[in-house]
Amino acid sequence: MAEQQAILAGGCFWCTEAVFLDVAGVSEVESGYIGGDTVNPTYKQVCGGDTGHAEAIRVTFDPAVVSYGDLLDIFFATHDPTQLNRQGNDVGTQYRSAIFPLDESQEAEARAKIVALNDEQGGRIVTTIEPATTWYPAEDYHQDYWATEGQRNPYCMAVIPPKLQKLRKSFQNRLKQEA
Repeated sequence: MAEQQAILAGGCFWCTEAVFLDVAGVSEVESGYIGGDTVNPTYKQVCGGDTGHAEAIRVTFDPAVVSYGDLLDIFFATHDPTQLNRQGNDVGTQYRSAIFPLDESQEAEARAKIVALNDEQGGRIVTTIEPATTWYPAEDYHQDYWATEGQRNPYCMAVIPPKLQKLRKSFQNRLKQEA
């Protein structure tokens, strides 16, 4: 089966990228911007909160190894989908919890997942489902940030390890095998 893609926004893209890079069946995770009005936005513009874009990741995956539903489960478990326009200390619409489905099947699955989570959590999920507008890859230095820069960044050191611990604890059967 051919690889597919999913676009997810769960706060800082450095933090969501680090989680999904460890998932079996994921061949690539690209940080970028989606959902705004500015053409070719820069990191500085998006961080300013005026472009309408979300910091997001585009996950390329093999659905024979990991399903879109599995990716959604990991997404919802490794960020707080009950915080409107923020994740922790990151505040603004650029840090919103959002799913950008790439086809009707993904949209239906995302909607069903949100309904189920709202039933479990008393209607507290604020994750939006938004049209997949133009994807803009983030600048090169944002790609694979955890491995290249993040472990020297105090913000990343505070936020990413707990997300990775949650991934490893809750999704052991979805992790890439260590070489």
